[in-house]
Amino acid sequence: MFTVPALGYAYDALGENISAAIMQLHHDKHHQAYVDKLNAAIATHPELADKTVEELIGNLEAIPEDIRGAVRNHGGGHYNHSLFWKVMSPNGGGEPTGPLLDAIVAKYGSYQAFVDEFSAKALAVFGSGWAWLQPDLSIVTTANQDVPFMNGEPEPIIGLDVWEHAYYLDYKNKRDDYVKAFWNVVDWNFAAERYAQLAQ
Repeated sequence: MFTVPALGYAYDALGENISAAIMQLHHDKHHQAYVDKLNAAIATHPELADKTVEELIGNLEAIPEDIRGAVRNHGGGHYNHSLFWKVMSPNGGGEPTGPLLDAIVAKYGSYQAFVDEFSAKALAVFGSGWAWLQPDLSIVTTANQDVPFMNGEPEPIIGLDVWEHAYYLDYKNKRDDYVKAFWNVVDWNFAAERYAQLAQ
């Protein structure tokens, strides 16, 4: 049975960037709902019980058709949020360092140019979805709870949730203010570890 991972920091640890109310609702209610519905789907096909969430959503064609949509939506939601909590930190913000920064500057010209492009793509997501930084440092977006590796791409380094439930209590309809605040909490140490692990 899948479970919601602990945050690793207090609900209010991200301060005014993302409130305790948002974090508690997002983690305890929204993420829990994805896990509950994923578990319910998998329970109907015991042969899938030993699969990781990455194995499930990374090979959707192998999932029985009657639960494929549920696994895609709720498995994706579980994977995405499990990563998202790690992408943010009370000690986040600033800029990356080392090889990750060097690679970002080589690709985009400057760290700020990268932030501007990522933010623009996050703001351009129509409806609900995610913006992702890939191991080749390309920036891609997906709809709903889809993940890049559902389409044969690698696992992402970091992702930004732009569903309204991620920010509406704090920012109402101002997604741009939420995206701006996100850069104050990005855990670049975690991102650097992911980059070292995933970049080829």
